[in-house]
Amino acid sequence: MRGAVMYTPGDVRVEEREDPEIIEPTDAIVKLTATCICGSDLWPYRGVGTVDHQFMGHEYVGVVEDVGSEVKNVKPGDFVVGSFVISDNTCEICRSGFQSKCVNAVFVGETIGTQAERARIPYADGTLVATPGQPDPELIPALLAASDVLGTGWFGAVAAEAGPGKTVAVVGDGAVGLMAVLAARQLGADRIIAMSRHPERQKLARYYGADDIVEERGDEGVARIKDLTGGLGAHSVVEAVGTQESFMQAVGATRGGGHLGYVGLNYDVSIPGIELFFACIHALGGPAPVRRFLPDLIQLIWDRTIDPGKVFDLTLPLDLAAEGYKAMDERRATKVLLTL
Repeated sequence: MRGAVMYTPGDVRVEEREDPEIIEPTDAIVKLTATCICGSDLWPYRGVGTVDHQFMGHEYVGVVEDVGSEVKNVKPGDFVVGSFVISDNTCEICRSGFQSKCVNAVFVGETIGTQAERARIPYADGTLVATPGQPDPELIPALLAASDVLGTGWFGAVAAEAGPGKTVAVVGDGAVGLMAVLAARQLGADRIIAMSRHPERQKLARYYGADDIVEERGDEGVARIKDLTGGLGAHSVVEAVGTQESFMQAVGATRGGGHLGYVGLNYDVSIPGIELFFACIHALGGPAPVRRFLPDLIQLIWDRTIDPGKVFDLTLPLDLAAEGYKAMDERRATKVLLTL
C-alpha cells in the first residue's frame, strides 16, 4: 500500500509500505476513504522533537475490511470514524471519560500512521465508531474532522466549561481553534470571541459562531479581551495553539475563578508558577479524549446540524502529501484533506 513517511524534518515522501494484517484478536483493518494533515504534524516537520522515517497521520475514516475474532462492535463493510488515540474504552480511566489516557493508550501517529491507504486499528471496539449507514460523499470531510480536530476543539470547550451565561474566548484560529468556536456555540455560550489575524479564518470563525474578533496578541490581546468583558476577562478560554505566548495569553484572558481548556500541543511552554498561582483559575487539558464525544459528534454531523468539514480548505491526493505539508507550513492552507 501507499503511505506517507517523514524521513527528516521537511522531508515527506509517499512510498510503498507493507499492507497491515490482523495481529491481535481485537484488531480491525480499515480501508481508508480520507485522511488529512494535522497542525501537530507540523511540529516534527519544522524540526521539533526527533523524527526518522516516521509513518505519518492520525486522523482517519474508512470502511472496515477485516476484524479479529474478538471484535463485536464493528464488522466488515461498516463505515467508521476512529479516534487519534487507541483505547479499549473499558478500563477505569476510559469509563471516567478520559480515553486518551487509557491504560492501553497508543497514539495512532506514533506507530500506525493513517496517511495511507489502509490501517490496522488495535482495540477496534474501543476506538472505532460506526456511522448509521454509508455516508453521502459530502459528509466525509465533516466525519474526518470528528477524528481529531472537532473532538479536540470540543474537549477544549468542555474543559473550559463553555455554556449558557458564559463568554468564551478562543486563542488560536487554526482548525482546532475554529472547532472550539463551533463547539462553544453548540454548547450554548452567550458570547464567543475568536482571536485571529487572518481574514479567511476570521470569516470561518464567524460562520461557526464567533461574535467578536480580536486581532491583538500577547498582553495587548489580554487587554482587548478584558475591554470586551468589563475588565474581568472571559469565563471560559480555550488555548488551541501551544506556544509560550498563546498559553500565557490564555491564562491572562481568563477571569478569576474562570476555566481554561488547553488543547494546543506544546513542547516548550513554561508556566511561571507565581503567575498561575495568582491567576486563580481552573485549568484542564491535554490530548483530547475524542472517543468520549464521537457518538454524539457523528450524530450531529449525520443530522446536518454541524458542518466541521468546512475547516478543510485544500484537498490533494495522497501522493501529493508533501505539498500539503508545505502549504500548511507556509499558512497557505488551514487544514489539508488527502484523498485516497
